[in-house]
Amino acid sequence: MNVRMSSDRPLVKMQSIVKSFSGFKANDSISFELFSGEVHALLGENGAGKTTLMNILSGLYIPDGGNLSVNDIEQDFSSPRDAIHAGIGMVHQHFMLVPSQTVWENMILGLSEVPQFLPKKKIQSRIREISEHYGLSVDPHARIWQLSIGEQQRVAILKMLFRDAGVLILDEPTAVLTPQETVKLFLTVRQMKSEGKGIIFISHKLDEVMDLSDRVTVLRKGKNVGTVKTGEVTKEKLAEMMVGTKVSFSVSKQKLSPGRPLLSAEKMKVINDRGLCAVNDISLEIKENEILGIAGIAGNGQTELCEALVGLRNLKSGSIRLGNKILTKASPKTFISAGIRYIPADRKGTGLIPNMDVNENSILKRYWQVPVSRGITINWKIVFEFAKTIVEKFHVDTPSMLTPVRNLSGGNLQKLMLGRELSDTPAVIVAVHPTWGLDVAATNFVRKVLLKERERGAGILLVSEDLDELLSLSDRLAVIHKGQFMGILNEPSGVSAESIGMMMAGTKLDPENEVCA
Repeated sequence: MNVRMSSDRPLVKMQSIVKSFSGFKANDSISFELFSGEVHALLGENGAGKTTLMNILSGLYIPDGGNLSVNDIEQDFSSPRDAIHAGIGMVHQHFMLVPSQTVWENMILGLSEVPQFLPKKKIQSRIREISEHYGLSVDPHARIWQLSIGEQQRVAILKMLFRDAGVLILDEPTAVLTPQETVKLFLTVRQMKSEGKGIIFISHKLDEVMDLSDRVTVLRKGKNVGTVKTGEVTKEKLAEMMVGTKVSFSVSKQKLSPGRPLLSAEKMKVINDRGLCAVNDISLEIKENEILGIAGIAGNGQTELCEALVGLRNLKSGSIRLGNKILTKASPKTFISAGIRYIPADRKGTGLIPNMDVNENSILKRYWQVPVSRGITINWKIVFEFAKTIVEKFHVDTPSMLTPVRNLSGGNLQKLMLGRELSDTPAVIVAVHPTWGLDVAATNFVRKVLLKERERGAGILLVSEDLDELLSLSDRLAVIHKGQFMGILNEPSGVSAESIGMMMAGTKLDPENEVCA
């Protein structure tokens, strides 16, 4: 691949950037360059310093040392507004959106040129225009808290496109897209590149990096390991640069026969936060020694389906049972006691409490149980030992047990949550995007843990927008669209990604060829 730049001078130049948190160097003298008309991928394990470096470029963090220039102009960003004015736009992995405000209101936050009397119709029209052009469907009037994680990411991408930035930072932008949507996004990125924009592409999907980028910079433990031309390196070599050792991409899945049904749901109807029917007449079974995958575009009822199956959302009609135990109107605590565990997509909002420390977050599902509970008090010695066991068994990298979890990387947040949910051999595990935003090593770790639970006898419901993940892990695969199953595939590995993508877009499986359970 020949790297073509529109100028010999870098569009962005970061020299010897240093940033520390409580004595820990997240960025240790990192240098990075981005040229006009270039897609530059930024790789590294969770906690390698990628997001910190990009937060400095987008004005969220002030570096402790080093220099930054944009278009040959020395910059000293003191806020995101300064970066916006310099033409920097970033879509963060954890979205910088105001939950109580609408989509269109979030679009204009931070824009100083917005008049006092807002031209609402013009703004909303522009949002729809961009939305339709890029296939990122979203309602401008919807409030952020009403949207799924995937829909919120669409808003974050649209917000960047709305500002027409010259430097575009995309942090895991394809995590919630179908294969067809990913192709469209890549076409858009290539168009931006041809127009002279510089794009920084952060992804843990190495196939995407190989396909889209011109150059790759790899960070490890806060340092720049190296910058290479994409056409001159393999993805195996990139993974080795990231981790420091050779990495295997194969998933070893033991062939098992599904056992008895564990969690059964019949004709479920579930209402979302906007009062609309999000799950419409869905029935399913999750069996022993089985992973039932759910594929679908974000916002088609996956969140509401999973919340209903773990007791966080009431059914409008239908039933849920675990074995012979009826759980239809039970409390979340009853679902937990029955052996159902939930790994939500929203680690910091639903799965963990950011301001609580590692010890406290480890007992969120058992603080009322002996020996953790001592009546009206907590046995903190037991809590410490329990949390320490999770940290050691699931390789959670934390400065101490008293560290607030908001300071942990995405991979370590996921490992902590996995350890908590799987600490007492649950019967059923509902896992939503369990590897979203994780690096190669953390992704492999999470997948191996899920497969081990399957071998142990657990039944697993796996929701993911990563089709490769679904096809490699799932024993059966259901495809959801607008709250209904388009079909359930008994042999998902034998179906093409394009066919599944069509089902995700609303094409039902041909009844004559349907391979449903």
